[in-house]
Amino acid sequence: MTIQKRLTRSRDKMIAGVCSGIGNYLDIDPTIVRIAFVLLAFAGGAAILAYVIMWVIIPEDKIF
Repeated sequence: MTIQKRLTRSRDKMIAGVCSGIGNYLDIDPTIVRIAFVLLAFAGGAAILAYVIMWVIIPEDKIF
């Protein structure tokens, strides 16, 4: 039996949990993902739109 990973927004969040969820999904430190988003936001601004879209699309992590 294999456990499938799901991309979810983390409850360990600074704004919406998107970067933390991506970091958890990719098994990397969420701080690296946050820094990448900030750099991309300053580079052209597309990261801001992508973040908002992911905020709406990616479901929040459910803790049972």
